[in-house]
Amino acid sequence: MDAKSRILKSGARIVNQKGFNGTGLAELLEAAGVPKGSFYFYFKSKEDFGLHLIDYFSRHLRKNADVFYQDRDLPYLERIRRVFKWQAESFSKADFKGGCPIGNLSQEMGDRNPRFRQKLNKAMSTLKKDLAAQLKRAQEAGEIPSSIDAREAADFIFNSWEGTLMQMKVSKNTVAYEVFDRMVFGRILNPC
Repeated sequence: MDAKSRILKSGARIVNQKGFNGTGLAELLEAAGVPKGSFYFYFKSKEDFGLHLIDYFSRHLRKNADVFYQDRDLPYLERIRRVFKWQAESFSKADFKGGCPIGNLSQEMGDRNPRFRQKLNKAMSTLKKDLAAQLKRAQEAGEIPSSIDAREAADFIFNSWEGTLMQMKVSKNTVAYEVFDRMVFGRILNPC
């Protein structure tokens, strides 16, 4: 793994646990095992690193979701459901620390830095677009009602999920996920 990848991978883990502002450059470089000069070879500043980190997180989240979205053995709606189940299980195993890195950075930096806000908004829009495409496929397969607007539903589900993660973080349990799952998959997207 090259130095830039090591910096991003180590940084992603630390920032998701401690926040962007709570992550020091020395800690980041030590975790990545690279000298300070390597950092500035790849990134102009800590802000530039943070902007690259948003892309890294976005790629990571999309790659993990695609594992489920491309599972041809499952109905489309179940593929979507499994993405959220996997995230909830991963969050639970991490003792409800971390959560969604895009959501965390949005809360920390979205109202403080216009460049972060724009990049985070784009990342969220892409994740919602991917979800909407899956919902549309489920709709075409007759798994969810045709009356549901896939883009609007994706927006609502994504935003609800971010709130679910926040509640899981403060309650340290999966009750919010269980409610999310029942409401989204048992009621809102239920064809009956």
